[in-house]
Amino acid sequence: MVQVYIELGGNLGDVHASLDTALAEIESRIAPLSSRSSRYLTEPWGFADQPDFVNMCVGLETKMNPWVMLDILQEIERTLGRVRGLNRNGARTLDIDILFYGHMIFEGQWLEVPHPRMSNRRFVLEPLAEIAGEFVHPVLQRSMTELLAACTDSLKVEKWSG
Repeated sequence: MVQVYIELGGNLGDVHASLDTALAEIESRIAPLSSRSSRYLTEPWGFADQPDFVNMCVGLETKMNPWVMLDILQEIERTLGRVRGLNRNGARTLDIDILFYGHMIFEGQWLEVPHPRMSNRRFVLEPLAEIAGEFVHPVLQRSMTELLAACTDSLKVEKWSG
């Protein structure tokens, strides 16, 4: 079994319902969740002229191939209204990213693990440190707690209290 960490977020439509549905689909199609963070209300990265996001992270253990997992996650995104466009940081109903697949390091056309931009993004590090603070990034050799403490991203990230 491999420990996997995934980030989920969105800022269009009923984001909380989309997250609930995505979590249920992940549990039924990939593996039961071993951990889940709080939900965080976060300022959008890159393009400020859009609604705030709701983000969270989950952990699970699986034997599933990461590319098969990616296909399932992208199918869940599409089912919940995700339309991929040219704007990587634009508004969307749902975005699901594989952050870590164990301590493996790999780069392909459609999947790069560890996620290449996560260490610079507080909206990923806050929820990830909540559930996996001691997990060590296999490239940067720093824990999630250490990466969060060193992160210079000043965008708003606060626990959702709804």
